[in-house]
Amino acid sequence: MSSYIARRGPAVLSNLGRWAYNLSGFNQYGLHRDDCLYENEDVKEAVRRLPRKLYDERNYRIMRALHLSMTKTILPKEQWTKYEEDVKYLEPYLNEVVKEREEREDWNKNH
Repeated sequence: MSSYIARRGPAVLSNLGRWAYNLSGFNQYGLHRDDCLYENEDVKEAVRRLPRKLYDERNYRIMRALHLSMTKTILPKEQWTKYEEDVKYLEPYLNEVVKEREEREDWNKNH
């Protein structure tokens, strides 16, 4: 994993994508897209595999967002997560976990 560089922004930039991203609202709390994923077993395992620094950064963003939500405030606009700068930091770990699970299921099915 150390050679992987996190993909920044979406694969395809579009005005519709930017509009939907800003409409979602999580960027107003400083969250990244991967911070908002539904935590099924695959996502939980991917989060467990994160390097300590990424794990701590993720927890900080989530705790800050919870605090902002409880106080019914948002970050100043210059601190919002920008569409082009949203880092898909969990993607390589999640892809690895899903691939391992599928291999395990295939192995169990055939043996």
